[in-house]
Amino acid sequence: MAAESAYAAAGVDIVAGERAVELMKASVAASHRPEVLGGLGGFAGFFDASALARYARPVLATSTDGVGTKVAIARELGIYDTIGWDLVGMLVDDLVVTGAEPLFVTDYIACGKVHPERIAAIVSGIAAACTAAGAALLGGETAEHPGLMDAEDFDVAGATTGVVEYDRILGADRVRPGDVVLALASSGLHSNGYSLVRHVFAKAGWALERDVPELGSTLGEALLTPTRVYAKDLLAIIDATEVHSISHITGGGLANNLIRVLPDGVAVDLDRGTWAPSPVFGLVQDLGGISQPDIEATLNMGVGMALVLPAGSVAEAQRVAGAAGIASWVAGTVSATPDEPAAVRLHGAHIEA
Repeated sequence: MAAESAYAAAGVDIVAGERAVELMKASVAASHRPEVLGGLGGFAGFFDASALARYARPVLATSTDGVGTKVAIARELGIYDTIGWDLVGMLVDDLVVTGAEPLFVTDYIACGKVHPERIAAIVSGIAAACTAAGAALLGGETAEHPGLMDAEDFDVAGATTGVVEYDRILGADRVRPGDVVLALASSGLHSNGYSLVRHVFAKAGWALERDVPELGSTLGEALLTPTRVYAKDLLAIIDATEVHSISHITGGGLANNLIRVLPDGVAVDLDRGTWAPSPVFGLVQDLGGISQPDIEATLNMGVGMALVLPAGSVAEAQRVAGAAGIASWVAGTVSATPDEPAAVRLHGAHIEA
């Protein structure tokens, strides 16, 4: 028996893998920046590092992440081209909060069986999101795991690398009392908390095809809303005005992520009354009987990014965000708390959506 036939008998379809590569080539190429050398299909991707010569002291930044159990929603609905936006959003937006420009992304797709059109749809979403972020999809891997994963199972993960000028790295050391917190709206649940979300709706017996008037869509469509990719717009804000630190609001919620970019000796007071989370958050909370502290420690509650910046920078930051179609609002203030650890305190009640 030929080696290829033996491998196919073990459950690995090399021909399907090759077809998937052919189907994705055009979308990957469309994401390339001028610094990318060569094309898809080699053992490694090449990025011309001489482009970093314009930096006085270039610092590389890197981030690795996945999409989590949101892939189960995509699989059940048979919609695969949005998951890539979730992956890239989790990657490049963790990177950009440091002030770094994302340069390239690599992806990894594991599946029980290679369905070429499905893999190509996932990669097309990744490539489109990379283009929106200004990053190149430099390469990746699709791995078929028969016997380890069911034929319809898949998971996606990736990594990104970016660069920032040393003296422009954002972080807690820049934050000062008197700064304010500017919140940027999320597009929905993004890609975190889906184990809880799926549990709530499954326990309630809600099908993904259920029409939900308060969401203006089916449940599945709302849950599959892709993560907003903020990278280019945040870089534009950073270039336009003074920003001290930025928090990407992912798993753990607003307070737990914002505290990561605050120094000891300050506290942030956030007013829930400055924004109305989109209805999907209230639906999860009410249907699941989840307490306010618990829901806020799991979901982003309508805030995708939180910028800590001088009060004098707010107008320009909001102008840039607004031009990109991103809603923003001042959600809180930074005050001095000498000799105390950093703290984030939420007050009041949310506006009704």
